[in-house]
Amino acid sequence: MAHPKRKISKTRRDKRRTHDKAATPTLSTCPTTGTVHRRHRAYFVDGNLYYKGKLVIDKETEKV
Repeated sequence: MAHPKRKISKTRRDKRRTHDKAATPTLSTCPTTGTVHRRHRAYFVDGNLYYKGKLVIDKETEKV
């Protein structure tokens, strides 16, 4: 089994791990409905599906 030749310092280890944190998702407010949603994702409001502020799937037309 391979072993490191030198000890990696805590500073060097922590520098490598700085980008491993989970990033918070970017949120936007819909100009049509006013709801907060994740960017570049479709979102439901009262059973209707919206994307970029436009109605994609209406709740009433989906039943038919």
